[in-house]
Amino acid sequence: MQDWQEFTVKIIDELLEDGSDPDALHTIEHHFSAERFDILEKAAVVAFKQGYDVGEPEEFELEDGSRVLGFDIVIEQPLEEELMLEDVNKLVQFAKETNIEYDGWGTYFEDGTNQQ
Repeated sequence: MQDWQEFTVKIIDELLEDGSDPDALHTIEHHFSAERFDILEKAAVVAFKQGYDVGEPEEFELEDGSRVLGFDIVIEQPLEEELMLEDVNKLVQFAKETNIEYDGWGTYFEDGTNQQ
């Protein structure tokens, strides 16, 4: 858990230092994986029932050519450290409870020009 917290703080700091708009809504993609599709699919259903925006479970090819089964939970929110750490903590726990792996999160640089 400590590693995910450090990762989260580091990435947020780097995005903000590079000029990403802290007030813009960022699309945060939390990544999950499992070795078995049935376990992954059950976890995706649980996440959906909990109100999360869940991507379809699918197979992905990694850079090294290996394959992994995974899905994303997508959350749109400002890039605030406290909110992100809360989400990461909840989603790591969710992964443990559903017997899948939490594989981190990613987002995109937001310069604030696309806000309404």
